[in-house]
This record gives sequence, structure tokens and C-alpha cells, in this order.
Amino acid sequence: MNLYLLFKSLHLIAVISWMAGLLYLPRIFVYHTEADHESQKNIFKIMERKLYNFIMMPAMLLSWIFGVLLIHSIGFSAFSELWMQIKTGSVILLTYYHFTLGKYLNDFALDNNQKSSRFFRIYNEIPTIILIVVIFVVIFKPL
Repeated sequence: MNLYLLFKSLHLIAVISWMAGLLYLPRIFVYHTEADHESQKNIFKIMERKLYNFIMMPAMLLSWIFGVLLIHSIGFSAFSELWMQIKTGSVILLTYYHFTLGKYLNDFALDNNQKSSRFFRIYNEIPTIILIVVIFVVIFKPL
């Protein structure tokens, strides 16, 4: 069995799952911010916590694990290439973004959210922009 292709497949599955969460959680935050009733807010808290802890966190960890295994398969000399540097920087930004969502999740859990629904609507666009960059640099591999 070709381990490279196995790691690549598992990496893509994990990244797709992680991206789904990165795109969906801020949208839940929008609805949570606009919720009027305590019962609605409690439902959003449960949804947010489960999405972050049971889908996003494992998907992020698996994305990193299989990404490192892929790099190991092709050789760490790949870091000398511009596309890999841009991709790695972008993944670090996505990871930072992931943990900022965790901070906002904790703020909501403590009923201490200070951000507007408009903020979360705009903040929700960040992972899309980073995803576009990653896809283009991985496909075109600029020198």
C-alpha cells in the first residue's frame, strides 16, 4: 500500500471536516448573538461546545498529524519551497483562528460575549480566504 496516498487521503478528510467546523461555528455564534430567549441560548451553547470539542478539535489534530506524516513522506526539504512555506504559514493562521473560536466559545458559555453578530459575520470569512490561498499554492506550487 502506498502510505503517501493513504496519508494524503486521511489528511484531506480531516481538513474538510475541520474547515466545515471553522465555517459553521462562527455562523452559530451569529445566531447565538441574535437569540432572544434563554432556551435558545442554551441550545446554541450545547451545539457550539459539541461542534468544537467533538468535531473541530479532533479534525484539527488529525489534519496536523497527517500533514506532518505527508511532509515526512516527501521529505522535510519541502520546506525550502515557497508553496510549502505559504501553506504552513496559512495552516498556522487557521490554527490560531481555531483557538480564537475556542475563546469566543468560552465567552458565550460564561454569558460574557462582547462581540456583535456583524463581527462574527465578517470573522466567518477569514477561513474561506485562507482556504483559497492554500488550495492555489498547493495546486500551482509557486517557486
